[in-house]
Order: sequence, then C-alpha cells, then structure tokens
Amino acid sequence: MTTTPTTHDDPTAHIDPFELAAQAARDIAEQTGIERHDIALVLGSGWGGAADLLGETLAEIPSHNIAGFSKPAVDGHVGTLRSIRITETGKTALVLGSRTHLYEGKGVRKVVHGMRTAAAAGCSTVILTNGCGGLNPDWAPGTPVLINDHLNLTATSPIEGANFVDLTDLYSQRLRDIAHSVDETLSEGVYAQFRGPHYETPAEVKMAGVLGADLVGMSTTLEAIAARQAGLEILGISLVTNLAAGISPIPLSHEEVIEAGIAAGPRISALLANIAKRM
Repeated sequence: MTTTPTTHDDPTAHIDPFELAAQAARDIAEQTGIERHDIALVLGSGWGGAADLLGETLAEIPSHNIAGFSKPAVDGHVGTLRSIRITETGKTALVLGSRTHLYEGKGVRKVVHGMRTAAAAGCSTVILTNGCGGLNPDWAPGTPVLINDHLNLTATSPIEGANFVDLTDLYSQRLRDIAHSVDETLSEGVYAQFRGPHYETPAEVKMAGVLGADLVGMSTTLEAIAARQAGLEILGISLVTNLAAGISPIPLSHEEVIEAGIAAGPRISALLANIAKRM
C-alpha cells in the first residue's frame, strides 16, 4: 500500500518559502559558479530540447542538491538545473528541469519553489512551458500555443496571507509580441489548470470550454501566480499533445503525451530557443 506524501514529510516545510528560495539561489550560485541569472525557463513535456539550442552550458547540477527541490516524479521531465549563456545576448539562463506538480501531494510551496528561486537568483523573466490537451480541433497534436490568460481550477493559491496580487496581464503582451516576431502563425489561448493526476472528464472539459478555456493541463497557473508575486515577467507556451477528453475520439494516456512531445520536440525546441534569444 502506498501513501500520499504531505508537507509533514518535507523537512523544509517549516521554513519561510522566500527564505528557502534565497538559500536555493545561494546554492545555485555556489554550485554553478554563476552569481546571477537573467532569465528562467521551465521546460515541460516536449520542450526539453530547447536547452541544448540556447548556447553554451556553463554548469549542470542535480536539482535535488539545491535547497527545496526534489527529484522529478514524472517520466519525460529532467531532474537537473542548468546555467546556459545565451549566445546572441550574453544573458544567462537558468533552466529548471525539475517541476513539482500539485498532484504529487508535496504542497503548493513545492510547486512554486522554482519561481521564487528564479527571482532570488536574479531573473527578471520566466518562460513557462507545458504539454496539454487542446479544446480546438484545429490544433493538432504538436501545435504550440501562446497562453494569454488562465483559469486556475485547482482550488488553491501559492500566495499566503493578505497579499493581494494583481493578475491583470499576467502573461506579458510584450513577450508574446516577441514570440509572434519569431513565428507570426502562433495561436493564443486560455489555459485551464486542473489538479490531476487523472485526466479531465468530457464534462469537465466542456465546463472549461464554457468558462473560456482553450487548453487544459495540470501545471503552470500556480507557477505563474507565484512568478507575478515575485516580480517576474511571464511568457507561457503550451504544446498541444492531444485533443482533450470528449473532443478526442480515443482514450487519453501519458504515453500519448510523451510521443507527441518527442515528435514535435525538434521544431518546438528551435521555436523556444529563438524566442529566448530575443528576450
């Protein structure tokens, strides 16, 4: 019999999350030799190849060696942090290959720790990527879509206490314009995050569509909220890996997500790298 981990199992749960992020930033600086980073990237399903196209890798370290980070729990996610000097701009990118999902049961603080760490490490911008289900039948698997707004359907928030953070224009128009300058054919849409790990029912997908969603998945919105609180400018990009339940004529599977990511990998990795090089 397995049990779901809780925040009580986390030895860092009693530490203020921003103090923990500051410690993580110090760990990154010490272990990479890079005092400050400029841009952070979270590479979700299908997006991992972009890191190799950004420029020179200055350092790569196991994420669980950094305060507050854990090993990835999902196949297809990379468990390292990389410092990369972007060739065209000379900026330093912090590539967060280790993402914690809400459904892992480790608590919201763990989910957004990467965002707070990125800000503490000096980053002013973050690119959030994911693999997701699409509600638009015209978006075939392998289609990248810019996120222009979101629906947080997780029934939780990473913000604690009476801190009222404005989420207007959460996903930066300026950064979306840069993305369009790289590929003017990019579509935009609203991303809805469910808790997971089960896929959404057809009725839930229909509900999300009525509420205005074009994309459904299990990540990103909580990270975006925490990134805004930390002062980061945000670009969100989804990879449609499958049509959502009720729209797709076949049952959903994680293997399908991985296969779609692999197939689209070279193309979307080049797209993401070219966007990052203009930021």
